[in-house]
Amino acid sequence: MASTTTDDFPVALSAGTFLAPAGDGWLVPHVWSDGGVFVQTAPNGAGVLHVAVALCVLNDLYREAETLGVPVRGVRVAARGEFDEETWVSTGISYAVEVDSTAPADDVAALLARVDEVAEIPRVLRAGMTVERADG
Repeated sequence: MASTTTDDFPVALSAGTFLAPAGDGWLVPHVWSDGGVFVQTAPNGAGVLHVAVALCVLNDLYREAETLGVPVRGVRVAARGEFDEETWVSTGISYAVEVDSTAPADDVAALLARVDEVAEIPRVLRAGMTVERADG
């Protein structure tokens, strides 16, 4: 019987009006938000995997908001997921999004649904893939 870790390797990314103050983490330049994206995570592979999901969602939220005409002042995305203690295979990743917008709640909900549909990294992970070492 597989067991999961007691740590779910949480990450938090924030931009715009939700931009976290400097502290534990690092700032990444970002084309759609002034001030960049602040990334908070433990420096390990699990955290980086979760950052990939969260950053993709954050980027796509800004991109799709522009396409749909939904004003976005700030975004915060948190992602987390556990790993099997014996195999270190991910048991799944979940994410939550907060959006600061002057748009009606229905427009923001439609934006979030669109992003969940199109965000590339979550889509790739949901579909599965191979990862192979290439020599030379």
